[in-house]
Amino acid sequence: MKKILLVLVLVGFLALPVIGLAQVETITAKIGKLTDMLKAILYAIAVLFIVLAAFNFITAAGDPEKIKSARNYVVYALVGVIVAVLAGVLVEVIETTVRPE
Repeated sequence: MKKILLVLVLVGFLALPVIGLAQVETITAKIGKLTDMLKAILYAIAVLFIVLAAFNFITAAGDPEKIKSARNYVVYALVGVIVAVLAGVLVEVIETTVRPE
């Protein structure tokens, strides 16, 4: 009886890494889905800022304050796109680091 119990405990310990790796893959999949969703939101906001910048450029009529505001919108849009791209790259790096071979 003790031998059977010992074998079951050893098999349980050997199964722990497999269970742990399965959880890591589901966590990385969830993180990937979350970052994809956040990237889509950031891209949509970037497009909105570019449209606002275009509107401000068109309606500026030489007003330096509106032109400056429009340029700021374009900068904010570019920063948003860069953040979205870097988030995707960061997730890929983490997934390749954590993923079992």
